[in-house]
Amino acid sequence: MALKGNALFAQSGGPTAVINSSISGAIQEAGKHKEITNMYGSINGILGVLNENMIDLNKESKKNIELLRFTPSSALGSSRHKLKTEEDFNKLLNVLKAHEIRYFFVAGGNDSMDTANKVHKLAIAEKYELRVMGLPKTVDNDLPVTDHCPGYGSVSRWLALAVRDAGLDTEAIYTSDTIKIIETMGRNAGWITASTALARQKENDAPHLILLPEIPFNQDKFITEVEKVYKKLGYAVITCCEGLKDESGEYLTASKRNIDTDKFGHKQLGGVGETLVSIIADKLKLKARCDKPGTIQRVSGIAQSTTDREEAYISGAMAVKHAVLGKNGYMVTLVRESDAPYKCGTGISELDNIANKERKVPEDFINANGTWVTEKFLKYITPLIGEPLPEYARLEKKLIGKKLSK
Repeated sequence: MALKGNALFAQSGGPTAVINSSISGAIQEAGKHKEITNMYGSINGILGVLNENMIDLNKESKKNIELLRFTPSSALGSSRHKLKTEEDFNKLLNVLKAHEIRYFFVAGGNDSMDTANKVHKLAIAEKYELRVMGLPKTVDNDLPVTDHCPGYGSVSRWLALAVRDAGLDTEAIYTSDTIKIIETMGRNAGWITASTALARQKENDAPHLILLPEIPFNQDKFITEVEKVYKKLGYAVITCCEGLKDESGEYLTASKRNIDTDKFGHKQLGGVGETLVSIIADKLKLKARCDKPGTIQRVSGIAQSTTDREEAYISGAMAVKHAVLGKNGYMVTLVRESDAPYKCGTGISELDNIANKERKVPEDFINANGTWVTEKFLKYITPLIGEPLPEYARLEKKLIGKKLSK
């Protein structure tokens, strides 16, 4: 059924390398439909709606909207604001009504889909005709239903390159820095950390161990595995998830300060790498150091995956198409059709199936020892990073004979 009115676009949660591509696709598609009269962008997600802080996207140049396709971070600005109070809900609905918003598109992850779902249900309860659609976005790759999430392919490519380079660095100077820990992002799911396996081109390449929150951390087993690699190579590179948990299910490290807890109750993580450095120093008496890329890994455009960028764009465009056709309260999903050649289409799923739900790395993607991934995972992730990683040289290092006696 035709519904005429204005469209509002919002970005929420952590920025990524391709979330702007989703918005670009949505805006460009919206411009093709006469049902959508004006297009507005909410500054800083749901906060922009509550504060009536919105921009007129019709006044942006076509070139600028197209360039969003290749621009990292969140051009509209983001936030982590949880709708809780009756005042929030009333204000939000009043803003939507005042600006005749009939289409609301939210790009984000788990919490963002929860927000979109609440807006959807609020409009129904208040008998205000509004079509709400979610655009999948999260580097954590932990949204259910969808095969993968826009943002994940790019962070995976970035980390594969970074870890491979860090491995070469450690190998070159292992006489000084014998063990390197690389701490990646990830709260309860280890998808990002698992992607570092792509850095390994040959058997002895980094990373040598991968630690995921899906596998409870056992200190004795960890020390045994590190020592095994060290005895074989003389050095070791380990990637670990910031959300690593012990055998009781508690984070190894998490901030205890109230200021470091967001509106959704998530504590700020970080520091697990330094904890592992201390364990290695204490138990193995080996020098170790930690590299922590931080938020740059999720948002850097340097290693933006072409596959990721195009799928993000298509997700945005499809959200608009479905909304205009009458769909309401759904999120666009990515549906893998084949691996070789890689082919991916789209579908939709109700927000109720996605909001506040997490998909962790499945057991058949993790090896039996719990310190590496399986071929099934590598088959899953390889096409998501776009073009193959650039080829590096490996010297054969054939020694000449010694002429001096010891």
